[in-house]
Amino acid sequence: MNTAALERTGMGLDFVQALVAGETANMPMGDTLGFRVTEAGHGRAVVRGRPDARSYNLIGTVHGGWAATVLDTVLALSVFSTLDDRHDFTTVDIKINFLRPITAATGEVRAEGRVVHGGRRIVLSEAQLTDPQGKLLAYGSGTCLIIPR
Repeated sequence: MNTAALERTGMGLDFVQALVAGETANMPMGDTLGFRVTEAGHGRAVVRGRPDARSYNLIGTVHGGWAATVLDTVLALSVFSTLDDRHDFTTVDIKINFLRPITAATGEVRAEGRVVHGGRRIVLSEAQLTDPQGKLLAYGSGTCLIIPR
């Protein structure tokens, strides 16, 4: 099990950038579902992934849970990238709008999350999941609670 998050020291952005650079192991969920963090900045994170037939639902498209997990990841990482070493966070809620079907033929998708509003206790973020041509596949928003470590 990857316990890197439990051992985190320093700023959230440093940790997320270490994921991008491969200095910290990918999240186990990312390995399982085929996505990785590829970019990070203060209040912003990008994940890229390629769903395959293992991600399909019974009607022959990628299960909404796959897209929701990718969006939840960038929503959370965008928040995490704003935190100092004295704070952690937990997701309070997420909302996902599925706009287009995703299949293995869609190819590599890109999810970008960004902080919309950062308060002392509550942070709002939003994310877009797009196909290789930039078409919007799903949109998400989420709220995180900031907690002392």
